[in-house]
Amino acid sequence: MVFRRPGSGPKSKYITPEGYKKLTGELMRLWNEERPRVTQEVADAAALGDRSENAEYIYGKKRLREIDRRVQFLRKRIDKLEIVAPPQDDDGKVRFGAWVTLEDEDGEEVEYRIVGPDEFDVAHGRISLDSPMALALIGKCCGDDVLVRRPKGDTEYTVISYRYTAD
Repeated sequence: MVFRRPGSGPKSKYITPEGYKKLTGELMRLWNEERPRVTQEVADAAALGDRSENAEYIYGKKRLREIDRRVQFLRKRIDKLEIVAPPQDDDGKVRFGAWVTLEDEDGEEVEYRIVGPDEFDVAHGRISLDSPMALALIGKCCGDDVLVRRPKGDTEYTVISYRYTAD
């Protein structure tokens, strides 16, 4: 679960088909499995008597509020999303959804996939379309040099390859 500051929501409305499936899967799991289970736990805890000192009841109510907030967020967000499928014909340029292999100034290779802000996970190589790296990569071709402006300093990369299918 990703928490954001109020007003710091995702900028882009784009999402990959895989990301959309994951978000809708999370919504269904929360609504059809997690919420009914926690609701039953709260009802069972309430039946034990004094609710003011009942940790299971207090925690369960807190968890229900968290689930309801996430469900509300997901429903609103999913309605606004636009699923972007991989391009049918390759124009030779990096686009949304691409896995891009880069070489840095030291000759080290890294691979990133450009995804929507709802599905980014830098630890797994998925960067948001709104990130400085993705903004620098969009529209580039193999062999192009890319200057990425980051808070800790500018870095230059060379686009080695890109693809739209998983290995």
